[in-house]
Amino acid sequence: MAKPIRKPVRRTDQKHRSLTSEPLPLGRENYLILGAGILVIVAGYIAMLEGSVEGFLPLVLSPILLVTGYCVVIPAGIMYRKSAPREQAPAAVAEPPKQA
Repeated sequence: MAKPIRKPVRRTDQKHRSLTSEPLPLGRENYLILGAGILVIVAGYIAMLEGSVEGFLPLVLSPILLVTGYCVVIPAGIMYRKSAPREQAPAAVAEPPKQA
């Protein structure tokens, strides 16, 4: 007699969680810092638009703003994490009794 064909049973694992159950990786503060970084970068490009080739804005200020925006502010916005409140240190541990 032929054996019946078994269908695979689908199990719900914890690997298949809904997307709404996990918090977003970046918070409001992160997006504010990223927005500030974008503003610094835009200010650097605007400073580069000055008509003179040998001016202070396009030669000095613009590269400083661009490097600061790309290398400092944007990575800081990505890596920033709000610190969790620290718990108080546990009470001093009692010393074991001395043996005489």
